[in-house]
Amino acid sequence: MNSPPSTHSSPPPRRTARIVFLAVLALVLFAVFCSLGVWQVQRRAWKLELISQVDQRVHRPATPAPGPAQWPALSRGGDEYRHVQATGTPRYDQETLVQATTDYGSGYWVMTPLQLRGGGTVLVNRGFVLPAWRKRAGPDHPAGEISVAGLLRMSEPDLRFLRHNDPARNIWYSRDTGAIAAARGLGEVAPYFIDVEKGPGQAPDPAVAPVPGLTVVNFRNSHLSYAITWFALAAMVIVGAVIAVRVVRRERDDT
Repeated sequence: MNSPPSTHSSPPPRRTARIVFLAVLALVLFAVFCSLGVWQVQRRAWKLELISQVDQRVHRPATPAPGPAQWPALSRGGDEYRHVQATGTPRYDQETLVQATTDYGSGYWVMTPLQLRGGGTVLVNRGFVLPAWRKRAGPDHPAGEISVAGLLRMSEPDLRFLRHNDPARNIWYSRDTGAIAAARGLGEVAPYFIDVEKGPGQAPDPAVAPVPGLTVVNFRNSHLSYAITWFALAAMVIVGAVIAVRVVRRERDDT
């Protein structure tokens, strides 16, 4: 005796493969978007901690700049943006101009080696100048030993995936203290530089003298909005997957 025909036929292989593909794709996208959202949440926590640390450090009284014995222990997270003071003899003849862009326009940071009284050399960012400053008639600095105060900034790496420094042609895009020291023959140099703070009175004309005190200490923090975007995309993947499953089921029921 023949068995009665089944009222529900199994879905064709092509439809089954499509369901599996959509399910796998949805899971992959959901995992990726959630991972990116979590990463942005972590970045936001790191950025808030950085802002808090920088705000505390820049307003503290200046302390002596770390000497050679302390250099190996310095770190970006533990020491950058400290308010420091250093005394030594500047070597204006060994200055390096690093290309920069500020509210004044395109120009250079003036990086001057300072031979510390206690030994070693630290690069001092005396401020921003316009290209016209290079054509000045005479020096704009005093002779002899000086004291400078400002913010400790760790050496900037040479970002080779963008524009990279060319010491042979004396073209600099980053304040890489080690590379500058090697190009200028400065010997032992600190793994940081000092961004000189603004003194009393109005800022000088950047076409005539370096303008100090331009360190950016206000950091953009958009990580929360990025995190919300990634989590929203993850939710949309789930909604899209549910809709796709319903459509496939409807197609199956209609056949």
